[in-house]
Amino acid sequence: MANIFLPNGSTVSICNGFAAPKTISAITNADGGVATSTAHGYADGDYIVVSSGWARLDGRVVRVDNSTTNTFELEEIDTTSTTIYPPGGGVGTSKAVTGWTQITGILGSTSTGGEQNYWTGAPLESDRELRIPTTKSAAGIDFEVADDPAAAWYDLAKAANDDREPRAVLVTLSNGAKLLYYAYISMGVIPSLTRDQPMAVSLSLSLVSEPTRYAS
Repeated sequence: MANIFLPNGSTVSICNGFAAPKTISAITNADGGVATSTAHGYADGDYIVVSSGWARLDGRVVRVDNSTTNTFELEEIDTTSTTIYPPGGGVGTSKAVTGWTQITGILGSTSTGGEQNYWTGAPLESDRELRIPTTKSAAGIDFEVADDPAAAWYDLAKAANDDREPRAVLVTLSNGAKLLYYAYISMGVIPSLTRDQPMAVSLSLSLVSEPTRYAS
């Protein structure tokens, strides 16, 4: 029987700041790629956003593990494929999340996009079409949130809407699992006004990269 989990009790937080970027001079091809970054200052458990020449890693929010003075592991990030992650191509930068602010009063959410797109066609000599996977559609998450301009998250979300710079977003499920996103945040500041329903505003995440998931 499949395990079924309810999202009840989960929390959603947006980052409230980033530290100065650190240069990554190399990343190994390994299951748990190891980045070289001189005097990076990270500790195990820190969350960072990676900017990388590897498209599959670029814009991912990951957790630091096995940190030393000049290296750190990208926890559970498998970079062993030299086709997807060409050796020497992962150089770039990283920036650490300095803190999180919870979005309180989430009334509902829906996920959109992320579907597989296909090229469909056939060679001249064939009597049947082929369906070949291409890209996946743009993905996002839409939240309905109780209107509360005094809440700590409100001004952070509004600033993200105005400056159009992506933010790290952390979802902590009730079982302790973590989902990490890097996303543009759009906010509708005009609250809904429906009789006998909570006043609410819309908050949308437009995902920059694939999410990262940790079991705890």
